[in-house]
This record gives sequence, structure tokens and C-alpha cells, in this order.
Amino acid sequence: MEVLQAVFLFIQDEILGMKWLNVLIGKLLNGVGLDSTSRLGGSIQFFMYDVVKITVLLCLLIFIISYIQSYFPPERSKKILGRFHGIRANIISALLGTVTPFCSCSSIPLFIGFTSAGLPLGVTFSFLISSPMVDLGSLVLLMSIFGAKVAIAYVIIGLIVAVIGGTLIEHLHMEKYVEEFIKNAGSVDIEAMVLTKKERVIYAKEQVIGTFKKVFPYILVGVGIGAVIHNWIPEQWIETVLGGSNPFGVILATLVGVPMYADIFGTIPIAEALLAKGAQLGTILAFMMAVTTLSLPSMIMLKKAVKPRLLVLFIGICTIGIMIVGYMFNLFHAVLL
Repeated sequence: MEVLQAVFLFIQDEILGMKWLNVLIGKLLNGVGLDSTSRLGGSIQFFMYDVVKITVLLCLLIFIISYIQSYFPPERSKKILGRFHGIRANIISALLGTVTPFCSCSSIPLFIGFTSAGLPLGVTFSFLISSPMVDLGSLVLLMSIFGAKVAIAYVIIGLIVAVIGGTLIEHLHMEKYVEEFIKNAGSVDIEAMVLTKKERVIYAKEQVIGTFKKVFPYILVGVGIGAVIHNWIPEQWIETVLGGSNPFGVILATLVGVPMYADIFGTIPIAEALLAKGAQLGTILAFMMAVTTLSLPSMIMLKKAVKPRLLVLFIGICTIGIMIVGYMFNLFHAVLL
């Protein structure tokens, strides 16, 4: 048992967390005369380490997930979802969301396609919630920073939020609040192409390049903000605003996160820095969920597909769900970390 635990910790810390890289960068900075324990040196070390680590993990994860995703094109996903009914359909839809695009703006076109195909509205909303919030990439990245318990709990609870949110929308019968052009678009059954292994590899490589170009600027911004928080903002400030002494920390983090636009890769370094400065786990995760699920650009896109009442309901369900999750994680902060 101890051997297995040691192997697991090695994978978590040295392979996923790349702590050896942090040590190496620190030695290199000290070697050129820059003290890595100073504010400036620490900021540079944090920036270099997180940019390299997240970029490497990003490329590997996108390749693996895109290869898996090649087996689930939209046409096949529609057929799979069409076989299930009730809450089982919501569960399958939420699970399918874990192997699809990495941000909410990329998920919305698929959501529109599924809705046009006549899939139940609640089922498509379960997909829309889970897709940006709990993809497989987030599981591995969260594991590299917060550990396996937090990462697994985050994904499971994220899926529960997606299933409950979609089910609520289904039972409220909000179909009349979908824009007419989507309801009238209908479904065109196109037989999904059967790809060879070589074609799947090519597809995965193309996804890596395309997603990297789109996401990398947000990684740089996120790591830059994280470096400032980590080395320049006093710990007492963070603890006062986002620590256990502020009962409204989760609400504040959620409301601050909603207007922003980033994906899970851009929020990770900010979350890492906030945790190191004393912010509570649930408060940090609420911020991450709000940014990835309810970003302002994605809500503008969604507004073109649904009427205001349904849009407000979706935002309300997600916001309340995120806050509940945040307070739950804060309650078990000491157990999970």
C-alpha cells in the first residue's frame, strides 16, 4: 500500500505537477544572479514554471482528448443521446460534455446543433453546463495542483450540477423560449465519416495547434496575474477577502468570475496563487466555475439562440449551483487538502 501511495504521489507531484521543473528554474535563476526568493525572482520563476507546465500539459491533454473526441463526432453524439430518456439522458449528455470543446464559446455551436436536431432542451443544457466546466483536461490540471481528491470531487460535483441544471430546465418546459430559427432548422442526418488511425492522429494534431493558438494568450495573462498575486499581494489581503473570515467570499468570487472570459487553462495559475495566499478552496473553485461556464462572450452568443427568460434562468441555475458547490468545498476544505 505504501509503495502504491509513493508511486501515486510521484505521478501527481513530479509528472503532473512537474515540481522538478520548478526546482530547475529556481537553480537557473540563482545561477544568473537573480534571487528566486525575492519578489522579482519569485515572480519570474512562477511565470516561467507555470507557462511551461501548463503548455506541456495543455498540448498533451488536447491531443489525447481530441483523439478520443474523434470517435464522438456531433452526428454520433446526437444518435447516442437520442437513445436515452429522462435523467439518464441528462447524465449521458453531461458525460459527453467531458470529451468535447474546452471553453463555453466552443460548446454553444454544438448545443445549437443538438437543439436543432430535436433533442430535449434539458439534455442539451446538461451538455452546455458540463462541457466547459468539467472536461477531462480540467481533471488532470486540477490534479497537478490541488491533488486527486479535489480534482475528482470537482469533476463529480460539476457533473451533478450539469445534470440537476438540465433536469430543472426540462421540467420547467422552456422550449418556447428557444429562438424560432433554431426550432425550425431541423436536423440533417449526415453519416459520420469513419476515420483511420492516421486520420485521427492528424485531427488530434490540428486540434492541438488550433486550440493552442486560441488559448495560449489566456495562459500568459492568467500566469501573469497569478505571479502578481503569488509574490506581490500581501497574504493578509487575500485571507481577508477570500479566506474563511469572509462568509461572502464565494458570492464575491462567483460574481467577479462571471464577466471574465477564459478557459480552465487560464484560471489554473490564478487559482494556484490564491490557494497559496490563504484563499479557501471552495471560493477558488467557485471563481473557476463562473469564469469557464458563464463568461460574458459565451452568454452573448447564447442570447442569439435563446430568449431572455431562458437565458436568465440558465445563468441563475448555474450561479446558484456554483455558489452551493463553493460553500460545500469550503466546508470540507481541511479534509480535501
